[in-house]
Amino acid sequence: MNRRIDSTDVRRRPLAHHTCACHARRRSLPHGRSLGVRAPQRVVALLVEVDTDEGLTGLGEAAAYPSADAVLAALRGMEPLVVGSDPLRIEQLIQRIDVVGTYHHIGSSSPAAAALETACWDLLGKSCGMPVVNLLGGRFRDRVEFFHYVAADGPDEVRAEGARAAGAGARTCYLKVGSDDLGTDLERLAALREGAGPQMGIRVDANEAWSAGAAVRAVAAMEEYGLELVEQPVSGRNLPEMAYVRSRIKTPLLANEASWTRSDQLAVLREGAADVVSADQQMDGGLLNLKRSAGLCAAAGVPVVKHSLGELGVAVAAAVHVIASTPNFRSANQGYGALLTDDIVAGGFAGPLENYTGGCLDVPGGPGLGVELDAEKVGKYAELYREVGGGFSFHDPLALSRAPALPKR
Repeated sequence: MNRRIDSTDVRRRPLAHHTCACHARRRSLPHGRSLGVRAPQRVVALLVEVDTDEGLTGLGEAAAYPSADAVLAALRGMEPLVVGSDPLRIEQLIQRIDVVGTYHHIGSSSPAAAALETACWDLLGKSCGMPVVNLLGGRFRDRVEFFHYVAADGPDEVRAEGARAAGAGARTCYLKVGSDDLGTDLERLAALREGAGPQMGIRVDANEAWSAGAAVRAVAAMEEYGLELVEQPVSGRNLPEMAYVRSRIKTPLLANEASWTRSDQLAVLREGAADVVSADQQMDGGLLNLKRSAGLCAAAGVPVVKHSLGELGVAVAAAVHVIASTPNFRSANQGYGALLTDDIVAGGFAGPLENYTGGCLDVPGGPGLGVELDAEKVGKYAELYREVGGGFSFHDPLALSRAPALPKR
């Protein structure tokens, strides 16, 4: 494609921000319990809209990590590097952000760059009338699988959520572990197995809660319930310790906090620290780098799964295109369908659990990302953020009063 598309302008919403090779509108969209979402955590999604001089609009979405303010600041800083450029020159644009803008030094700026890059892929697909999956190698699979996020505390709630997952046809449940008391973890895990049934895969995530010895003991105690993967049982900054734990447990070890960028993944592979690697376009600058992550791991014979910091339909669609085109995404990916009751995209894609079939989403077939915004819902959740945005950040009094130490034991 030889023709050039140029940017026109950058428009900002008061509470969100974006930069793109075109005209961008930025809005902060929260989804948490007060939105009717089944989630203990509160998350903010930053929506990016990139308009061009040809009348096309590209969609992108950034996770508000580590906070909405941090991502908005990064987007503002990137604006001079992208406004007026050709958004179809995606590699050139991201290289300019990374090198000229020196954003390759700042990991927390990655969600902003990822949102811009995603919007450019959407524009590229729309400009040639093809879905993004076709531009990334074509479909290896037609549907992408996600796990069922069990965001429940007590055993009775966990058991019920496991039954809900089984009833929805999910094949994998995801449960947070790493409680102060191992007995609490085992009780919840037993309840999940009881509720979900014997065929359900169960993935547990300790989020670096354990020392090496504690991890070996905890996983050994949990394995009677049949684990699919154990995610980041020890610190992601100590790869020899991860490799040691991997050598002492039967369940495959999934790297997460240790593997958010391609450089991190390379180190994990060299150290033999994981059986499966988690990757995330939000944490490594976009869709092309997510594809590269999978290729890097494939060369080492290691499968990958998609991590999520909490995403709405735009970011989910973007990831689905990459996963569908890439062979070694072999296991269920992280998703929030079990937690959400709404979304900002039209047509029943992503969002709540009823939009999934057997835990899977079909690959959108329309041009670009293949999703469109529901303007009414976008306005509704942008207004909600304006009204109570502080409640979706680090302002929970209970959280502010805590200073947990890791490892816990």
